[in-house]
Amino acid sequence: MSAFHYAFKVKDIASTRQFYVAILGCNEGRSTETWIDFNFFGHQLSAHVSGNLPELDYSGKVDGVDVPIPHFGCILSFEQFEEVQERLKQNGINFIVEPQTRYQGQTGEQRTMFILDLSGNPIEFKAFKNPDEIFAA
Repeated sequence: MSAFHYAFKVKDIASTRQFYVAILGCNEGRSTETWIDFNFFGHQLSAHVSGNLPELDYSGKVDGVDVPIPHFGCILSFEQFEEVQERLKQNGINFIVEPQTRYQGQTGEQRTMFILDLSGNPIEFKAFKNPDEIFAA
């Protein structure tokens, strides 16, 4: 798969660096006083400081669970998922959707969890039981 690039709004560089580097373990790329790039599990995130952060909207319903829209995230291996879950817990990050198994016993079975970064951006981490089913209908 090709890497994606995603640019999004954050409240400040210091807390953003703290979250993505110190808590998640992402490598930092280029930065200025108003933006910072990260290697987000092989993808490029570009966080830009803004005074106009959007409000959360829990308009999504997936497998009976309300999820925030919009959100971004990453598909990890089961091992990476467990590592990220532990890092989040160790750093006192609250889950807005607790780690759980979605579509258990069905095509596309996956582990999923949602958190907010320190600017309030919703992020989903997921891991598929069978990676060949990521795009299965």
